[in-house]
Amino acid sequence: MSDANPVSSGEEAAPPTRSRSLLIAGGTAAAVLLGGIAFQFIRSSESGTAAEQPGPAGTGTAQVTGTQRPINDAAKVTRGGRSIVIPLSAVADECMKLKGSEVLESMINRAIIQLECEKAGIVITQNDVETEITRIAKQFNIPVETWLQMLQSERNISAEQYSRDVIWPMLALKRLAGKDVSVTEEDMHKAFIRNYGPKVKCRMIMFDNLRKANEVWQQARLKPDDFERLARDHSVEPNSRALGGSVPPIAKYSGEPDLEAAAFKLKPGELSGVIQIGVNQFVVLKCEGYTKQVVTGIDEVKDQLLAELEEQKVQEAVANLFEQLKKESYVHNFWTGEVTGEIQQASSTASPRGRVQPAAGVRR
Repeated sequence: MSDANPVSSGEEAAPPTRSRSLLIAGGTAAAVLLGGIAFQFIRSSESGTAAEQPGPAGTGTAQVTGTQRPINDAAKVTRGGRSIVIPLSAVADECMKLKGSEVLESMINRAIIQLECEKAGIVITQNDVETEITRIAKQFNIPVETWLQMLQSERNISAEQYSRDVIWPMLALKRLAGKDVSVTEEDMHKAFIRNYGPKVKCRMIMFDNLRKANEVWQQARLKPDDFERLARDHSVEPNSRALGGSVPPIAKYSGEPDLEAAAFKLKPGELSGVIQIGVNQFVVLKCEGYTKQVVTGIDEVKDQLLAELEEQKVQEAVANLFEQLKKESYVHNFWTGEVTGEIQQASSTASPRGRVQPAAGVRR
């Protein structure tokens, strides 16, 4: 990242870029909203395909450097005294066909955020980005260099990409959303029960249609000991299916009230009925007992709960803000032909167009 926001004003066209979508962990929930991580490349302004051209044959391996490197060519293959040149434009065209829509969506999202930052006079600096990366690495109790190396080796995400496409948008949205959040006593109570209260240990079979759910439920009711086998044979949820229906213990206030209510009514060994948890999503539970509540007083974990709830509410505010910004932004996507947002936002009095630019990342 540079010390300024990654969009500059100007009428000239930006060089198109390439990206592949990745979901990245590390406390950066806003990254999910932004459509992933961008891998950028310079696209030639010319168009064309690989053409066979005569050229001198050579032997061995050589590296083209300096001014000898062709400006518009990506590669040259020579054999038997003849050569085929592969233009950069041909590579760019293929990349755009494969990933163009994803790339553009990511860049549009960043541009939407950038325009709002300019309107609000907000600048996310290189120091802001580096400080946030340090904070995240500290959460995992590892050095920053190790964290960045892990992103590169395990996710194929460079420090520059992480800075530009994850950290900068997250910080910008947080700054735009503001930090004034309110955590109530009820919020604290529910969070304590959710995190530290007793949970139901269950096995689960998930179905995508009600008829099948009822059929398997009847089989499980007649032979409860066959529940694991039935889960492996019939569940449509691949992770729990491989484990015979085993799922993490179910807590109260975890976001599925119907599922939670049914689970907490069960005694060890009992089956639930067929529970609908979404459109064409049904589950059957088998209770295997309850976890013990280790922390009995909220005062023991009050500070930790408060920090978690404040962060959660900030993330909710960020998500809501970004959705609102998208609705209020007029986007004419020339690549897909789609037009979205508030058309009245586009007018002759609109501010000059900016262009998304690559920004320097965190040095490793």
